[in-house]
Amino acid sequence: MKQILVLGAGLVARPLVRYLLEEPEFQVTIASRTVSKAEALIDNHPRGIALALNVQDEEALRETVSKADIVISLLPWIHHLTVANLCIELEKNLVTTSYVKPEMQALDIAAREKGLIFLNEIGVDPGIDHMAAMRIINGVKADGGKVKSFYSYCGGLPALANDNNPLGYKFSWSPVGVMLAAKNNGRYLRDGKVVDVAPEHLFEHYWLLDVPECGTFEAYVNRDALPYLDVYGIKDAESMYRGTLRNIGHCESWNYFKTMGLLDQERRFDFRKSSPRQVIAALVDSNGDDLIGDIARFLEVPKHSITIKKMDWLGLLSDEKLPLEEASVFDMFAHILENTLVYGEGEVDLLAQHHEFIAEYPDGRKEKITSTMVDTGFPNGDSSMARTVSLPAAIATKMILQGKINLTGVHIPVLPEIYEPVLKELESMDIALIDRKCAL
Repeated sequence: MKQILVLGAGLVARPLVRYLLEEPEFQVTIASRTVSKAEALIDNHPRGIALALNVQDEEALRETVSKADIVISLLPWIHHLTVANLCIELEKNLVTTSYVKPEMQALDIAAREKGLIFLNEIGVDPGIDHMAAMRIINGVKADGGKVKSFYSYCGGLPALANDNNPLGYKFSWSPVGVMLAAKNNGRYLRDGKVVDVAPEHLFEHYWLLDVPECGTFEAYVNRDALPYLDVYGIKDAESMYRGTLRNIGHCESWNYFKTMGLLDQERRFDFRKSSPRQVIAALVDSNGDDLIGDIARFLEVPKHSITIKKMDWLGLLSDEKLPLEEASVFDMFAHILENTLVYGEGEVDLLAQHHEFIAEYPDGRKEKITSTMVDTGFPNGDSSMARTVSLPAAIATKMILQGKINLTGVHIPVLPEIYEPVLKELESMDIALIDRKCAL
């Protein structure tokens, strides 16, 4: 029986665990600092094991990894390198849904020498986006054409019926991850020119995008898109962009949140003595007598600004103390978001992914190709985010253990032997992209 170790039992883990437990030749151990979360995922399945584990205890982690045939890390990316180095030492294959950092890529030779595969970016974004892109790109190449422009967008949001808070957003994955991503810079290629977007301008640099059969969204740049010219084999492209989708009004408000210092990880307060209102007053240098007016002056917006109303709705202007001790402003904001922007019972999320290509062919033809996925979660069941992040990783894990993926080294799912069967099985689960073509 193949031994699978899953590190982490967070919001996206359940579909992966249940999928792997359906295979009679697999035994699945879920290791989590909070063992009750692992136990809930297993739900008394006879081939499931729940294990209490602190990944910072390297000896305990080493012993746990040593018993596995393959390791799936659903931990925050900061822990992946520790896990990867142990997998090299103990000769274990590794699967993650996270971006490949330079330190992970540096393990490529060692993994190849030991006959191991470290498959990363096998989630939804990154993951399904790569696989959908390569299917289109390779199809264009097979027809003798070249991809001259590629714009890729993805966003996880509340489904329309459950979009019932003023921020138009709810968390289906780590709030800290969302907040840290809001501090990233961005880079892309547009009509042959490189566009750099500094972190302080991230939410100022956006446009509106219509996603077929889904709606109109704000799109802002997601990290550095330029490396994907090589990754996708489209070096001749004149445009290459990767973007995040959010509901209308998101970018303006988050730009103001950043301006106020709500993402500051250095400035600290004693929350046994300070309320959110007092913290906000300190951030905008207010004595508190006219806090809304002082916020408006600090941000240079009217007192009736929707952003201030959103802050009030969140509880940032409340005198009620939070259950925190000494913590940063970032920690305060994360706590508030995590406890207010939540899905209620029976509510579902929406995952929208949309790709736009311009292809040129030797006979002079030009073609616009779009590939779109709109997926929603199940009431009182798995979220779309959980399914689309974890099921590609689960399918790939099964393929590795069954010898259907025989690659070695550090990889992402851009090769046909990975993306074709994974996309095919996802389609059988109604996770599918609809492709459309039109002549230009």
